Amino acid sequence: MRSRARAICATVITGVALMAAAAPAATSYDRSGEENPLVIGHRGASGYLPEHTLQSYALAIKLGADYVEPDLVATKDGHLIARHEPDITNTTDVAQHPEFADRKRTAMVDGQPVTGWFASDFTLAEIKTLRAVQTFPERPQRFNGRFKIPTLEEVIELVKRESRKRDRRIGIYPETKHPTYHKDLGLALEPRLVKILKRAGWDSRRDPVFVQSFEQSNLMRLNRMIGVRLVQLVDANDVNPDGTLDYAPPFDRPYDWTVSGDPELESRTFGFFATDEGLEEISTYADGIGPWKRYIVSTLGTGPDSSRTLAPHTTLIRRAHEHGLLIHTWTFRNEQSRLVSDYGGNPINEYLQFYELGIDGVFSDFPDTAFTARELLRVE
Repeated sequence: MRSRARAICATVITGVALMAAAAPAATSYDRSGEENPLVIGHRGASGYLPEHTLQSYALAIKLGADYVEPDLVATKDGHLIARHEPDITNTTDVAQHPEFADRKRTAMVDGQPVTGWFASDFTLAEIKTLRAVQTFPERPQRFNGRFKIPTLEEVIELVKRESRKRDRRIGIYPETKHPTYHKDLGLALEPRLVKILKRAGWDSRRDPVFVQSFEQSNLMRLNRMIGVRLVQLVDANDVNPDGTLDYAPPFDRPYDWTVSGDPELESRTFGFFATDEGLEEISTYADGIGPWKRYIVSTLGTGPDSSRTLAPHTTLIRRAHEHGLLIHTWTFRNEQSRLVSDYGGNPINEYLQFYELGIDGVFSDFPDTAFTARELLRVE
């Protein structure tokens, strides 16, 4: 970074000893000529509008997102729609539709009982009668009930149209949600996703697509089916007071490991992926790793993030690059309660820390903030 930009960043990060040398450039991972770091609209611009709607994705693009993220679940008749979970109770107004009252039930999702309404019990035509709602009570609620639930095809059409309109590369970053769950329902996500992407003309690592998943076997299958870039997501349950990560179920390991019948996989946690052995394994079937940000910078203390302090950063970014992997992390939010005390109440400070550490992309509910922080690094 040039000296003037570094001075500006140091001024913004008031009272926080966060600056670190950027990770050395790797020689084998592929950015395909894209912006670096990428700004990825997490569920669109979900800090402002109900998540996973065309309006939320369009706003994310307008605010500077390079990619938008549609989480994918399947309907009863096999269509892929953008919803955060198979359970659509909290993200739609389905509870206000008396005609669907009898469809509320309890289902097992990744070994856990979940009570609600499930996308797989509805046809696409029925889903289109529902409207999206804001899931965070502290965020704007006035748009509830106004926007439809989109299909993946509709998201792709929007992104291509916006890319032409703005004359810049814009892509999609779909996540296959609970692949084992869908496979057990006879609604396997992989062939449906591959068919849609290939129909859109996207089948290579040069195309503006990343596909992400918390399950490993899902990505391994996709690696054999299509050429777009794949990213292994890495989760954990929580952060312990000493900064170590907690691996309580169901966030202890990929669910396909839990049901694999393989004692070695059943003994692993998500933490395996952050080891050199795990990174090398990922590099055999994926192009990147998508860890929760606490794998990179953890926190110390108890209570919400706002009452915790930062732990020293780990070496995960550098080691991912050494294994030829891109590394994108999640999720960045502006609310004061979600900012560690060291950031001084300014979300820009968090982005700048991760950008300085050499991250290749961030998922943000507020892509305008992520974009602004990236622009700060470019001031000459």
